[in-house]
Amino acid sequence: MTRSAIFIGIWLVCTLCASAQNPDSISLYFAGDMMQHKAQLDAALQPDGTYSYNGCFTLVKSQIEAADIAVCNFETTLGGAPYSGYPQFCSPDAYAEAVRDAGFDVFLTANNHCLDRRNRGLIRTLDILDSLGIAHLGTYRNQAERDSLYPYIIEHGGMRIALLNYTYDTNGITVAEPCIVNYIDTTVIRKDLARARQLKADCIIACMHWGTEYMTQPDASQKKLEDWLYGHGVDHIIGGHPHVVQPVRTLPDYRGRAAVHLTVWSLGNYISNMSAPRTDHGLAVTLRLSKTGDITRMTGYDLHPNRTDRTHFTVTPY
Repeated sequence: MTRSAIFIGIWLVCTLCASAQNPDSISLYFAGDMMQHKAQLDAALQPDGTYSYNGCFTLVKSQIEAADIAVCNFETTLGGAPYSGYPQFCSPDAYAEAVRDAGFDVFLTANNHCLDRRNRGLIRTLDILDSLGIAHLGTYRNQAERDSLYPYIIEHGGMRIALLNYTYDTNGITVAEPCIVNYIDTTVIRKDLARARQLKADCIIACMHWGTEYMTQPDASQKKLEDWLYGHGVDHIIGGHPHVVQPVRTLPDYRGRAAVHLTVWSLGNYISNMSAPRTDHGLAVTLRLSKTGDITRMTGYDLHPNRTDRTHFTVTPY
């Protein structure tokens, strides 16, 4: 064997070892419900009639920005003035801008309040998010838009992560054509999962708006749907809607690989003015993934408990 052949062989072995030791990776930060009640609107209102949310996310900004991608459940609409809190939310555009500036990259919009200003509010919300350069998923102006944008694919560090987002209901308000809300419908979800695989997703994460409000444990419908989602190819589940934190658990991969699933039943509220027990507390989760060859695994996760200081509406880690 020539010296050059030996050199090439050594270089190839070292390269393969380096590849195995330095897999593609990504970290994703998931935050809970971004609420906007009347007291928050009143606190943000400035003497000149504008709205400012300076300070709301200052204490968690470094935590958010530490992840490669940050995702939140944007549980309000941007339907334009007049603004309102519960029971039909409509927030100033400045609120979305503040959430973006805190470091959030992707907004989930499929939740039970996304139709609080009917179709007009749904469409204007998407218009404003687009104008602010904010990625979003869960609601769409029409079928053609959904077909072109969903599942939402994150490309980072040599990886393709598919995000899915569905809601159990829209508070009895029916979406009118041509607009689309992603409701929890296993027939539709099955097709979306097939599409995610066609798009060569390395990992599929389902963000589910589900469960029973104020319950600290998952209900039977959540457990049944968790089993269905993992049985049909979802890798991890991030949940919201109950407005309180529910448990986090891991379980063996349904497909028998050397991997685990992460289920976050409910992240609770990230920011709100809710006064029911435990609704001032929330949880954010940083999910870390790595890909070696064709295999993508969770390499760990971090939990970030937080609470809303309802005097100044500041998200505070603890």
